[in-house]
Amino acid sequence: MSETHAKGRHPAARGRTGKSQPSPAAAPSPPPAQLPDIRPGQSIELLKELHILTRDGKLNQDSRRKLKQVYHLYNFIEPLLEEVVSARGDVTLVDHGAGKSYLGFILYDLFLKGREDAQSGGGHIYGIETRDELVAKSRELAARLGFARMSFLNLSVEDSIESPELPEHIDVVTALHACNTATDDAIRFALHKRARFIVLVPCCQAEVAAALRRHKNESFAKTPLSEIWRHPIHTREFGSQLTNVLRCLLLESHGYQLTVTELVGWEHSMKNELIIARATDQPRGNAQQRLAQILAELNLEELRGRFAY
Repeated sequence: MSETHAKGRHPAARGRTGKSQPSPAAAPSPPPAQLPDIRPGQSIELLKELHILTRDGKLNQDSRRKLKQVYHLYNFIEPLLEEVVSARGDVTLVDHGAGKSYLGFILYDLFLKGREDAQSGGGHIYGIETRDELVAKSRELAARLGFARMSFLNLSVEDSIESPELPEHIDVVTALHACNTATDDAIRFALHKRARFIVLVPCCQAEVAAALRRHKNESFAKTPLSEIWRHPIHTREFGSQLTNVLRCLLLESHGYQLTVTELVGWEHSMKNELIIARATDQPRGNAQQRLAQILAELNLEELRGRFAY
């Protein structure tokens, strides 16, 4: 150790008597509200209940990644909600396949919570989920936080379409990481409810890939395009890509204008495609024709009922 370095640490390490002194206490951690990852006005209690924050108000790496995804999705959804509220003074949103309702709670906390005094009532968020225990927990948490304009319903897709517990018209339908055909179910619900906006982050699409595998031999004889999904890993990835292409054509055939992008950086999630659909009065004229041609060319006519209606 150099003489200069030794002299530099001597006064801090020893008092006037030359005896060692205790090191100064470390600066206290900032309260949760000051964490740079947390949005201003965000309920700390809510984030703890959703296990995004630990009980002592800290973020671990997994929860920080989850929070970043939800916040990033909120950035896409917030202007849609603002547009609806500006147009008619109120907004209804259904989160289909809600799970633990991370998205619904965050949307309520950041967007609807401050609108309780609006003459229209400020809007309402519905979470649709088929697992009893998750519905019960979400109801209990909403009651405890005073989120009075949140409802959680244990309903299947078919039941949710016809249920008197839901309005005849819904402004925004979301489906965040709804696995496999659950995203298609959310689309069907949104079309029935004439949703103004549909926001989808699809996940774990297996149905189309399974159909490609079933008909692989026939496809080899039918089209050289079958080389695209000849290998199992290509079958899985091409099936996932194709599923979202078919969904987009279906939505366009019903008069929706689409934005298709990534949700967050691919380093955070491989299930990362974001589809935002805006209702218009102008269906794409050749969407159904294109969809039918793809299904025929790829030997997937059995899926016509899911993607062509």
